[in-house]
Amino acid sequence: MRHHLLPVFLASALAASAASAQQAPDASMIQLGSDIPAKWKAPEGAYNFVRHEVMIPMRDGVKLHTVILVPNGAASLPMLLERTPYDADGFAQKGILNMRDAVRSANREWVDDGYILVYQDIRGKYGSEGKYVMTRPPIGALNPTKTDDTTDAYDTIDWLVKNVKESNQRVGMIGSSYDGWTVTMALLGPHPALKVAAPESPMIDGWMGDDWFHYGAFRQVNLDYFSGQTSKTGKGDKVPRVGVDDYQNFLDAGTAGNWAKQNGFDQLGFWKRLSEHPSYDAFWQGQALDKFVAAKPSSVPTMWLQGLWDQEDMYGAIITWEALKAKGKAGNNHLVMGPWYHSQVNGSAERLGPFKWKGDASADFRKDTLIPFFNTYLKDQKPAEALPPVLIYNASENRWDKFADWPGATTLTPLYLQADSGLGFKAAAAGEDSYVSDPAKPVPFLAPPMSFGDRSRWTTWLLQDQRALTTRTDVLSYKTPVLTEAVTVQGAPYADIYAKTTGTDGDFVVKLIDVYPPTVAEQPEMGGYELPVSMDIFRGRYRESFEHPSAIPAGAVQQYKFRLPTVNYVFKPGHRIMVQIQSTLFPLYDRNPQTYVPNIFFAKPEDFKKATISVQHGTAGASAVLLPVVPASTAVK
Repeated sequence: MRHHLLPVFLASALAASAASAQQAPDASMIQLGSDIPAKWKAPEGAYNFVRHEVMIPMRDGVKLHTVILVPNGAASLPMLLERTPYDADGFAQKGILNMRDAVRSANREWVDDGYILVYQDIRGKYGSEGKYVMTRPPIGALNPTKTDDTTDAYDTIDWLVKNVKESNQRVGMIGSSYDGWTVTMALLGPHPALKVAAPESPMIDGWMGDDWFHYGAFRQVNLDYFSGQTSKTGKGDKVPRVGVDDYQNFLDAGTAGNWAKQNGFDQLGFWKRLSEHPSYDAFWQGQALDKFVAAKPSSVPTMWLQGLWDQEDMYGAIITWEALKAKGKAGNNHLVMGPWYHSQVNGSAERLGPFKWKGDASADFRKDTLIPFFNTYLKDQKPAEALPPVLIYNASENRWDKFADWPGATTLTPLYLQADSGLGFKAAAAGEDSYVSDPAKPVPFLAPPMSFGDRSRWTTWLLQDQRALTTRTDVLSYKTPVLTEAVTVQGAPYADIYAKTTGTDGDFVVKLIDVYPPTVAEQPEMGGYELPVSMDIFRGRYRESFEHPSAIPAGAVQQYKFRLPTVNYVFKPGHRIMVQIQSTLFPLYDRNPQTYVPNIFFAKPEDFKKATISVQHGTAGASAVLLPVVPASTAVK
């Protein structure tokens, strides 16, 4: 059958071939070049702004990638500059017709108010040339070059005022976290056109209380940040996980040093420098910006901003403001502390953890306070109400409080630990309470399973209910009787703990907690809630010197005194005040082996040992939390 069909098939094929030949295109119609034009110019008629991308030259020839957004028809508008390691292109999306839609939520009000927005990649990141150095130190002993973020900000502003013809040659700087660092650095040698600034939760001192350490205890959450920031010019990857629970992942790793080694961190320059300097030596002191700012105060009006429950940078803004105040420079420096987690001032804030605010405490603040402050110096527009020297949210009263000065308290009032888990303003009989701290079973900072990548839990962990820890045998809890009248605190509490240990090193975590009544009719879920108001950790080896650590003498009572985060809070009648003490807050902070070793990053498994910690109370060792109590609020009415 197949042989009989062959002539028919051949005839059909020949006919198709002839037809194809007749339909073949003329050779002149065939283009062998690229379909991509040499230069594509997108139609711009529908855009309500112009997006410029420029490479701004610095004094050493390095060029920094900069994105400039100019509203159509702009004339004599101020410029808002943010310098960032987080990708300038990401701050202003491409292909969006409306300028307001192209920027992040925090910048929409600035667009509405009529600003030219400028975003710049710092040197060595994303589109900018040069070498990236994490929080590049100011020019000096730690930076022998002739450039830093001070000179780069100066050169950038100089170029902007000369080349952005739609501007009024005035610049304001803003930025949170690392971007707050770049604002602070710009203030060390500001360009004359820099008229106003707002460092938001700035990274000021990475050892004392901002990102990397708290009083010497290392914050392991930053290990992912190190790989994300320094493994690539652009965005690097987080460290891959063996399991979903970071409590177990970090426990299995043993130490931060082991974790880093297992994940290739020996390739990362910043990790190597950090791990070689576990103490507050010249390396850390030489890049603590509060010292630099105080030594060379600027005349630029500045708003120092941070969140009261900032889980990343709760130290730098207020410490720098206090340093400037001590230098007599409070006149052009304002302190603002809002009801926010880290950088929440740049998002929405209808609530925080269990709190529900009146309106949006971030958007309302930007529109009513922050932008009017900038407009004062960039547009010559006086606000309806001048910014007070100090503006701090009162979470317990759900309102902003204005202060002519800060802190409100002139002296600190001891709240003493007492026998039988008591707490009161009078010292009790001498005694002690003991617990066993076991490095193999560290107290979690969040109930496992937990992941550092879980943003909802990470941003609110400082407000988590502490009741789950009250029954742990390695946590001491002390409570006042039910309050019959309000206790108002305005300032920074201090932990003042007297304790002895069977080990030769150890950490102390101290928490100041508001214990709610058993029932709360207005918010039933708050019945019995144990709300942290202020807490921090202190590494015992630094009790005598942050720069020169020393072993703790086993069995000898030692004093551990350290500052806790600032509060503006009212403990109300019907509530109780609680103080909790423990030795671990894991895996956020690395475990102390409780045996003194030269460098905890590289402690050996055999160094980790149980220790019995005995906290003293009474006349011989009057352990207390020192509270900035005021008889009545000092807020300006």
